Amino acid sequence: FHKQVFFSLSLLPSLSENKILVAQHPLLIVTNKTATLVCNYTYNGTGKEFRASLHKGTNSALEVCFVSWNTTKISRNSNKEFNCEGIHEKNKVIFNLWNMSASQTDIYFCKIEAMYPPPYVSNEKSNGTVIHVKGKLGNLSMQMQEPQSAIPLWIMVAVIGVLTFYSMLITTVFIIYWQKSKKNVYHQSDYMNMTPRHPPHQKNKGYPSYAPTRDYTAYRS
Repeated sequence: FHKQVFFSLSLLPSLSENKILVAQHPLLIVTNKTATLVCNYTYNGTGKEFRASLHKGTNSALEVCFVSWNTTKISRNSNKEFNCEGIHEKNKVIFNLWNMSASQTDIYFCKIEAMYPPPYVSNEKSNGTVIHVKGKLGNLSMQMQEPQSAIPLWIMVAVIGVLTFYSMLITTVFIIYWQKSKKNVYHQSDYMNMTPRHPPHQKNKGYPSYAPTRDYTAYRS
């Protein structure tokens, strides 16, 4: 019994392992070029120095900005491509972004790290927040394509279908007419007058039995 109690107590440190859990809102719609992303977190350790950063992209390749703090000092920095500031409050970090463009629409992840004292701890990757920045991209070619995209797709499909049908119909009529014309020419050549004519050097000879006789009564006065 004493050995079993000792074994159970030996598991307590692993059960109380330091962890950082992060929760984010799944979607932010930005209409005025300004976004406020809140990263709520919980930490069951006794860290004194922390770092919180915001990352862009599914693989978190780009660090947008960060804020670090301890009991006496706070420091911040932002990527030159963004206007971003991180603010630390109790159990949460707030990232404010402004002058955002539509090209910055993406998924963003919060990362919280306990830097000191050891051991180092960071949160597992959260589900992230999709920041959808509404606005024009400023691309001239995209603006030129807007009137075309306003045409419903089903209308374009219907027009193409009608044109294809009429093209096939005209082609079929033409083929039928051509075949009939060809047959008419063939039949006309079959019904040519096949009555034999007498050669010029046989004019004085008698007509054969199969040649039609000429009626001379028409020439009598």
